[in-house]
Amino acid sequence: QLQLVESGGGLVQPGGSLRLSCVASRLDYYAIAWFRQAPGKEREGVSCVSSGGARDYADSVKGRFTISRDDAKNTVYLHMASLKPEDTAVYYCAASFTQTRTMCVSRQDMYDYWGQGTQVTVSS
Repeated sequence: QLQLVESGGGLVQPGGSLRLSCVASRLDYYAIAWFRQAPGKEREGVSCVSSGGARDYADSVKGRFTISRDDAKNTVYLHMASLKPEDTAVYYCAASFTQTRTMCVSRQDMYDYWGQGTQVTVSS
């Protein structure tokens, strides 16, 4: 059973930055994605990174968020910059064993393991 633990959330002013971390009990061969769920909204995909390092981003975060992975540390990071109030949400990381090394997709039904989430609040 793969375990995922997110950290790094908090309160930040608009225009600020945060770095989220997702520590896995193991990381190799897994694609990892970040999802988020704002109050009253559906959970949505934010970004993913394949086991081979390919990355994908939602249009709403392109140019502002960067996903990276450090397999030696079993950790995936989500660097978030130029944060906006609409980025406020609980952020979850999730792992998928079934995707290829060369691409990833942030579809919830393709992810088997989920963390508990970390709250990000963007407010002045």
